[in-house]
Amino acid sequence: MPTAIAVTSADLVLPPPDPHTPTAHVLTPPDRQPLDAALAETQLLVEQHGYVVVLYQSSLPAPFVRRLHTVRSMLESDRIALLGTDLPPLATGVLVHQMRQLSTCGFSPGVLGATARLLAHYIHAGALLNSVARLDHVPVGLKEHAKSWMPGTQFGVLAAPASRLVRIGDGGTLPGPEFPTRLTYAAGQLSPDWVTGTLATQWRVTGTQEARLPADSPRWWGTGKLVEFAASIADVSVLYQLVSSVRRDECRWCGLELIGDRCVFCSSPVTPPENRSGPADVVSQEASASGRPR
Repeated sequence: MPTAIAVTSADLVLPPPDPHTPTAHVLTPPDRQPLDAALAETQLLVEQHGYVVVLYQSSLPAPFVRRLHTVRSMLESDRIALLGTDLPPLATGVLVHQMRQLSTCGFSPGVLGATARLLAHYIHAGALLNSVARLDHVPVGLKEHAKSWMPGTQFGVLAAPASRLVRIGDGGTLPGPEFPTRLTYAAGQLSPDWVTGTLATQWRVTGTQEARLPADSPRWWGTGKLVEFAASIADVSVLYQLVSSVRRDECRWCGLELIGDRCVFCSSPVTPPENRSGPADVVSQEASASGRPR
């Protein structure tokens, strides 16, 4: 069985593009499930899949975050990874979708878990808003804040991979991806025409896909009058190549294969290259010094 991907809301589970993409397990909030039931639920996931990667938003209510850490601690399991992300709700669902696709590609649990941080850099997430007066997750200047009170004003906002805010109609544009992407959008109380027309054309997306607006999106963006969007790599073969191209290491604590600077399961940091002295590292250093490829 592939590594289990778990989420904290059904809104983070986008419809699969094919019958081969596994779904994500939706964990029950603590106000609707006693602790013993949560322990049994998570233990069953570990027994069925071997490893569980839980992806949740950093803005998740504190009681739910505490429940996640309590369950992991009481199970005393290094087979459960808890990964928070600063991405907006729809973009988080897109990231979860990509990880679900990669879970069937043969990557080890440590590598699969680390893809959350890697792939987040390649997702362009934003929204069309009628007001930025209550927007807390993206810096808003006094000028834009004042314009929010003008009737008919709309803003294009980019939250990731970098923050950007433009007033629609002023000629400003949001910086888009420099690689092929598909645009996923979810409409609230605004028309999606600017997103599916102007923005999609400027970003040269390969296609658009409509999704249901996550229930948490109005709170995250500060208004219900919005259209949330996320441009991401849709081709799973490209995602596979992207992950495969990253250097892999072995966790010195739990022994899992990983990418990045820290194991997502036991949190042990990777040994810095300058402190490595194994045979493979000596060969790597010699190859680098001589100009030969590793």
